[in-house]
Amino acid sequence: MKKMFVKVVNSRGYQIVKPTPMDPDMRADGKYDSPIAHTMIGLKRLDNLQFCIEDVLSNNIPGDLIECGAWRGGATIFMRAVLKAYNIKDRVVYVADSFEGCPKPNIEKYPQDKGMNLYLVDEFAVPLEQVKTNFDRYGLLDEQVYFLKGWFKDTLRKAPIKKLAVLRIDADLYESTMDSLVNLYPKLSIGGYIIVDDFGAFSACKQAVLDYRKANGISDEMIKIDWTGIYWQKSKS
Repeated sequence: MKKMFVKVVNSRGYQIVKPTPMDPDMRADGKYDSPIAHTMIGLKRLDNLQFCIEDVLSNNIPGDLIECGAWRGGATIFMRAVLKAYNIKDRVVYVADSFEGCPKPNIEKYPQDKGMNLYLVDEFAVPLEQVKTNFDRYGLLDEQVYFLKGWFKDTLRKAPIKKLAVLRIDADLYESTMDSLVNLYPKLSIGGYIIVDDFGAFSACKQAVLDYRKANGISDEMIKIDWTGIYWQKSKS
């Protein structure tokens, strides 16, 4: 009877759903992961991303935009949308991801990643074609979007990026975060912004950021966005 009822309802264009309560404060902080949303970063980190983009545009800070670790593409779709809203046609949004999930930790080389078995989470493996479809749903899949498919250790070093104005890292692991910093931070323009999504969520990511800052004498103030995200504005080479 249940199957028959559902079939009849579906045939008439309706769908039976079960409401799931959602705490708006948790969603703002990115602590509520929707099974259908194109991003999980939350409203506070989206507001921060918009601020950083608009600031570099208003101050003519040269460079493109990139996110390392794009998942379903939500944050990079948002990046492209902001550029379109301001009719910016001379900047590119780079979407860097394996599109196969997280890498398996290389414990021998990066012991900081011990226990970071995110490669076992199938949900993180969103195929490239699905991400492109998500861009297309907003009418934002065009020549100003460039996809970098593969592990960061292989793709970022040879990526055709000359300058960046906004560098957003959502890489979880020590290795992936460090690969992003080593290969891209030197290309970030003075006055540009770096955003690190997982600083508060994963100690491995936090350690990579602190190690890189110490090794390169970076003293720019790290500003807290929410419970996990931080950012700073680059003041010197």
